[in-house]
This record gives sequence, structure tokens and C-alpha cells, in this order.
Amino acid sequence: MPATAPATVADTTRMIVPPLALASCVRACVTRSTVETPLAQGDRFNHFPATPLCSITFYMQGEAEVVRPSDLPKGPMRAVFCGPQTRPLLTYNPGPVRLFMVLFYPQAMHALGAIDLAGWVDRVAPVEQALGPRWAALAAAVLEAADDDARMALLEAFLAPLWRATRPDGMGDMARDWVRHLAWQAADSALGRGLRSVERRIKARAGQPLRKLLRLRRAEQSFFEARDDYLAGRVVWADVAARGGYADQAHFCREAREITGHTPLELARVLGSGDERYWIYRIWT
Repeated sequence: MPATAPATVADTTRMIVPPLALASCVRACVTRSTVETPLAQGDRFNHFPATPLCSITFYMQGEAEVVRPSDLPKGPMRAVFCGPQTRPLLTYNPGPVRLFMVLFYPQAMHALGAIDLAGWVDRVAPVEQALGPRWAALAAAVLEAADDDARMALLEAFLAPLWRATRPDGMGDMARDWVRHLAWQAADSALGRGLRSVERRIKARAGQPLRKLLRLRRAEQSFFEARDDYLAGRVVWADVAARGGYADQAHFCREAREITGHTPLELARVLGSGDERYWIYRIWT
């Protein structure tokens, strides 16, 4: 009988596509465990890019400490709400962790949580503080669930009826281009009230102005399109910048550094090396 290959962290880190009922409010779910294969101290850092998405991360085992930015809360939280982030985020796990993360489209989180996301940009907080007792009860149940299937079932049972009750019109096709959809939705609801009214509505629902959302989306798409070419040894960064609509390669590099903390070449090299600290990039691309 052939020997079973030893488990790796890559085996216990994966992205889960949300069920159809949640596809227009949840971008993805992520599950990760380093309990089975503990990491060396230097590999227990976690690099996250700036993102317009909101997230809730549940720590069934272990905890995370924020390293950068330095102005974020440092204390351990078992269920953490994270608003849209305009800066790269670096965290550290003192020991093994088992976590489950839910990534929400910002306008969906605005509707589901009844919160003004402009007040949650670059902030993190315990779920009960950010979203209230109903969400705190969900968090408690998710933390005690037996496995990821049970966690997904709890999430769907809580979110599906809430989303049906709060979902704005026309959200069904949002996943195809959620930034453009947000702009259309805000313009439609503010019809006849002027451009500033549209901008205020976008900021309340997504936390950031439309131009910043478009910039983040462009950078993400440009890097995704370039990654395979880089790994195949044929990427030309000036061409990537041109396809993405950047003024030049330097413009592309500046925006990439603002979002990830690295130039496109630096980030591509890191991903090609299998550096465990960048695991979220690996599964996202």
C-alpha cells in the first residue's frame, strides 16, 4: 500500500466559493490551518494587500497580532471585523492557527450590517463591537462548529434571509463587475440630486470614493493577468502597465507598492518562491 504524503500548509489553506444564495454578497470564503503542520517563527507572518472588501475572520484556534499598520488594535480577538483597507496589512501568529475568513463586497456589508462603511475604513474591531449582538451570536456558533461544512451552513442560514431582506435592487449580477454596479446603483438612487450626492452614497456604501475603488480593481486585474506570464518567464511589465491603462511602468509600480507594499516584480518573485507569508496572494491568484 503506497505511503500517504505528509500534509502541508497548502493542503489546509483553500478558497471556498460561496453558495449561490450568497454569491452577490460574499466574494469568497477562506479556510486555513497551521495546526497540523506548524510553521517556523519566520513563516508565521501574514501579508495582506489593501482591499475594498470587508471581512470577518474567525479564529477557532490560535490568534493573530497586528504588526503593521501600528495604529490598529493589538489585542487578540476571536472574531474580527475588518473594514476596507487602504494600506497593506501585516499580522503575526504567535503559534498554530485554525481560521475561517468571509470576504464581503462592501456595499453588501453596508446593507447586511446597516453600517456606514466610511467610518470603518482602515479599522478592525471585534464583531460584537462593529456589527452588534446578532452577528456576535453568529460568531459564537461559527467558532464552535465542527468543521468548515458546518461553518458554511451556519453562515448561509444566517446571511441568506438577511440578504433577501436587505439586498438592493439589481444586485444579482454584481459579482461580474461590482465596482461598476455600485456606481450605477448610487447614481440611480440619487437621480436628480447631483454628482456630490452620488459620491456620498458610494462612500457610505463602500467606504471609499469610486476613483479609489477603480484603482484597486485595475491593479488586481493587471497583476492577475501578468502572473502566469511572469512564471513562464515572458512578462514585460511595460506591456502590463499599458494594458492596464497606466501612464507608464513607473505609474503601475507606484500603485502596486501602495496596495501591496511591493513592486510588481518583487511580488511576483515572492509568489514564485512559495513564501508562506504571502499565502493569501497564492490562493487568490
